[in-house]
Formats: sequence, C-alpha cells, structure tokens
Amino acid sequence: MALTLPSFMRRASPPLLGIDLSSSSVKVVELVPGQKAGIRLQRYAIESIERGAIADGNVENPDQVAGALARALRRMGTRTREAALALPSSAVITKRIALPAGLDEEDYELQVESEASQYIPFAIEEVNLDFQILGPAAGGDDEVEVLLAASRKEKIEDRVAVAEMCGLRPVGLEADAYAARSALDHAAAFLPNNGQGLVLAVFDIGSSATHLSIVLNGQTIFEREQAFGGMQLTQDLVRLYGLTVEEAEIKKKTGELPENFRTGVLQPVLEQGAIDVTRALQFFFTSTPYTRVDRIFLAGGSSVVPGLVEAIAERTQVQTEILSPFQGMEIAETIREKQLRVDAPALLTACGLAMRRFDA
Repeated sequence: MALTLPSFMRRASPPLLGIDLSSSSVKVVELVPGQKAGIRLQRYAIESIERGAIADGNVENPDQVAGALARALRRMGTRTREAALALPSSAVITKRIALPAGLDEEDYELQVESEASQYIPFAIEEVNLDFQILGPAAGGDDEVEVLLAASRKEKIEDRVAVAEMCGLRPVGLEADAYAARSALDHAAAFLPNNGQGLVLAVFDIGSSATHLSIVLNGQTIFEREQAFGGMQLTQDLVRLYGLTVEEAEIKKKTGELPENFRTGVLQPVLEQGAIDVTRALQFFFTSTPYTRVDRIFLAGGSSVVPGLVEAIAERTQVQTEILSPFQGMEIAETIREKQLRVDAPALLTACGLAMRRFDA
C-alpha cells in the first residue's frame, strides 16, 4: 500500500497553520521565520465552540466546529491555506517496531503494513498508516527502530472535512501528544544545559481532564490522564455570578471577580488541583524507578488560574511554572503580549503543529 496524505508525521512545506480542535475551543497558530530569532509568532487565535460540538475526541457537529475555525481565521487575517491538525492521542495507535536496515521506502511501507496487522484491532483498510524511522535499533546495526502510527479513517476524515469547509488544505495530522512534545522540546532548550538530565513533568490541564507527561532527555518516560479539569470552576462561576461560559472562562484567568470568589470558590479548587498533581507524581514514583521530578510545567487553558502555580509548588516542593511554547521566539508587533501570556499555555499543541515547517 502506498501511504498518502493525510499522514501523521510527514513534514509540510511552508507556510503552515497549526490547528488544535479541542472540546472547548479551536486554536490556530501561524509561525514564520524570524529576523532576530529562528521563529516568529506571526498570528494566533482562540475561538470557543459550543459544548458537545467535539466530545470524547469526536467531531459531533462539523458545522459548528467549522464555523469557529472560520471565525478564528478571519480574526487572524491570514492568507495561509495549508494546515497541520491534531488528532486526540486516544484516536492514534503507536508502536515501536524493529525492521531490517537499508530497505527502500516502498519496502518499508510493505513491512509496516504487514507488522501493523499484529497491533491494530481494526481491518487495515479501515485505518490510515504512517511510520517514521527513528534510528538504529538496540539489537544491532542490521536493524532500525521504526515508529508506526495508525488511526481509523473516520477520525481523520472528520477533521479534514472541517478544515476543507474553511478553504484550508490539510497536509498532515499528528497525535496531539506528539505535537505538544515538539513545543516542550523547544521550551526545554532554554533550561540549564538545554534541559539535559532534568526530569520534567508537564501537566496539560484541559476542560475536563489533565494529561501528565514526564520527559527526560527528550524521551517520554511516563504518561497518565486524570479527571481534573477547568470546566468545574467555569460552571461554578456561571452558576454563582450569572456569567456566560465565555465570560467565566475569561474572568477565571484574570481573577476579575468579587472578593469572596477567592476564598469561597477558588481556594477549594486550588487545593484540590494541588492534591491531584501530588497524587499523580506519587503514582509516577511508585510505578517507575524514578524518585524525583526537577521541574513542573503547567499548560492548557486552565493553568493560568490565579494561585494555581503557587498552590502546586507549595504542596509538591518542586519548582513550578507556566509553560509558554513561544519562549525565545520573536513576537509580531500586532500581538498583545499581556494577552499572549494568558493564552500561550493553551496553544502548546497548535504551536507544536505549526513548528513542523521548521523541522530540519
């Protein structure tokens, strides 16, 4: 079988938009070459979508999602038409396999298709396959390690359809966890010794769930998802203060609420969040050989809730900070940096996708 686009890890020609379709919003990032730095954040937009339009990673209402994406593109004023999109990690099956070294691409495709049937619980004709050669296998120079990726065609076609409804041309799809890792690797390069030797824990706090990735020397050594998200706080604000969901999302990040908000509503949420983070790290320590975490990064739209960084740092006794994927990048003059500081942690996946055009 000849692999054709859409694919998971194929590099795209510039220019390129990174698009993350999540359960609560559409996020779009456009990066271009910089003059003083290698990369420049040229434009971005975040547009809310109605609850239920995307559920459990499935596009349930393509018209609503496409409408939100179209609004984001209009706000950005971009003319770029090529796009890379994220797939939820739950929709992507990945497996590292060893194959003979020195084959040509067509032979690797045949080998991958043959091997894939052992690991994929669907008929091969129902999935899109892709692969990436990672390098020599541990077993010796006569083999290479290959990362196999597969997703059901319906999962891919739903997102492709949304992009095409907005006049975009999808040139690649990638699991959201891999896209986020690209952005993390960029940020880690600004740590002491480029982050080498540091055990980094990234808590990506979404609307209804938090995804934990722990990374050491560019390799993911632990992953876990738990039911801790920002939607509960949003719903509390809607109920208590008569706000719309959009107003509540903004105000929970800025803290522009009555004084009793912090003590009566926010403080219990911060304490529970810190407890959940601590428990996740304890599970990491008890289920792996590792006994430390050197730094905690918070990402996702709810990571900027006032006081969360401090609450987690105090309980875990680990240096904790908000993760911005745009560290070291030039920022276009049209972007308000104060607003970007609020929005940046939610743009991890979209930024990682847009960075594909800068792959060596």
